[in-house]
Amino acid sequence: MSSLEELFCHVDDFCQVFEPKWDRQLLSHDLKTRQRKRALCLSEIMTILIGFHQSHYRNFKAYYIHKVCKYWKQAFPAIVSYTRFVEWTPSCLMPLCCYLKSCFGACTGISFIDATSLKVCHNRRIWQHKVCKDTAARGKTSVGWFYGYKLHLVVSDCGDLLNITLTPGNTDDRKPVQDLLGVLGGKVFADRGYVSKKLAEKLLETFNIEFFAKPRRNMHNKLMRLTDKLLTRKRSIVETVIDQLKNISQIEHSRHRSPVNCWVNIICGLIAYCHQPKKPALHLDWALPPAA
Repeated sequence: MSSLEELFCHVDDFCQVFEPKWDRQLLSHDLKTRQRKRALCLSEIMTILIGFHQSHYRNFKAYYIHKVCKYWKQAFPAIVSYTRFVEWTPSCLMPLCCYLKSCFGACTGISFIDATSLKVCHNRRIWQHKVCKDTAARGKTSVGWFYGYKLHLVVSDCGDLLNITLTPGNTDDRKPVQDLLGVLGGKVFADRGYVSKKLAEKLLETFNIEFFAKPRRNMHNKLMRLTDKLLTRKRSIVETVIDQLKNISQIEHSRHRSPVNCWVNIICGLIAYCHQPKKPALHLDWALPPAA
């Protein structure tokens, strides 16, 4: 988004539709409890949270105190203290998840899938870490061991996010593939970690998806179309997206004090990426027919 006003309008349009449906859902399941009216509405809280990942700040407290409370006070006249705002943050998890889903791009028929590690603490503090101990796990990537989560994401050739999921760090990359690709179509390209003949056959049979994973060094090359072979070499686009998510949108942070706030931070970073005016893209001169 190019401005704070544009971001707020986009979030507020979503909240105008989401909040009444969410309230009815809570009432139908007897989950609605008495809630006092807040000084900031849901769309204002979400805008501030997402705005952090679009800023140059690397610390949310400094961002809130030195930017929001000083320079955005006219936009948010009922601004509250930092402590109060942090108390409200966990309640935004579900709305943010739904809003992220509304920000996903359209499938063009060419997609790329990959996974990346999200550390929740330094390796030296693994044995004393307690914040995410019930949901995080120790895993290993090509660069070594880590403790935290794995973010699995599918990206189009235009750089748009198509689907994501978050799993413990010890999850096999191939496990969530069917859930991620079930709503998509066309051709999907992956790296060596996704090699599985059974998985490729099941995706083709169940979802009519052609799945291409780069063969390992000890495997024989498989006969493929020239266009498919060229697209397998363009898989770096998903790695570029991951790099921007970590270094620009700041989805990785190792000093969370709450697991819910950790997930909110990840979701807001993904939303901030979806709102980027320019995303990495392949700019293909030819195109496949769109997925059915």
